[in-house]
Amino acid sequence: MAEVQQKDSGGKKGKQKKMNIRVDFTPMVDMNMLLITFFMLCTSMSKPQTMEISMPSNDKKITEEDQTKVKESRAITLLLDGADNIYYYTGLPDYNDYTSLKETSYEANGLRAVLMGQNARVVKEMKELKAEKLEKERNGTPMSDEEYDERASKIKDGKDVPVVMIKATDYASYKNLIDALDEMHICSISKYAIVDITEGDKFLIENLKQKGALTGQIDESKL
Repeated sequence: MAEVQQKDSGGKKGKQKKMNIRVDFTPMVDMNMLLITFFMLCTSMSKPQTMEISMPSNDKKITEEDQTKVKESRAITLLLDGADNIYYYTGLPDYNDYTSLKETSYEANGLRAVLMGQNARVVKEMKELKAEKLEKERNGTPMSDEEYDERASKIKDGKDVPVVMIKATDYASYKNLIDALDEMHICSISKYAIVDITEGDKFLIENLKQKGALTGQIDESKL
């Protein structure tokens, strides 16, 4: 509270009275404590980030050849290059055929379309799960975060989900890597890793650039 004290200057007429203003900040301490308590109770704490680890199967009936075929069918390798160029191949690379390397872009109809096609089931079921959660919130019976995370984990843990390997050349930018990781989240890719690029991958990129496969002549200004 503010308090005004008037000081009499001796009772002489014509002279203004001096006023000393004193502001009491004691109530502000109580208000600050209430605000701190409010934010502490209402703020959601950050949840720990976990990494999913796929353990090998202990089924002895599955031969090593079958396991390799399954891995090949699920594997997608992204090669990030300079000038916002991005390439990919599925399964194991064929270093004898540079046309096995496909070229795409960071646009919605490029990399996202490729990942959506490989992960169509998960994308469909995740959309249905999000719609169900939203509908329950509208009806006043919200789905708990624990139930949502558990069901989402089961959807993304299927045997048909793709495994994406992200490799970058020395010419790729930090933005290219961030854009690729954003697409992993948008396309509900649960299993991906950033690994070092191999000499064979560089060989495929150089051959594709030199011979101008798939997209016609490569723009020399982008090399």
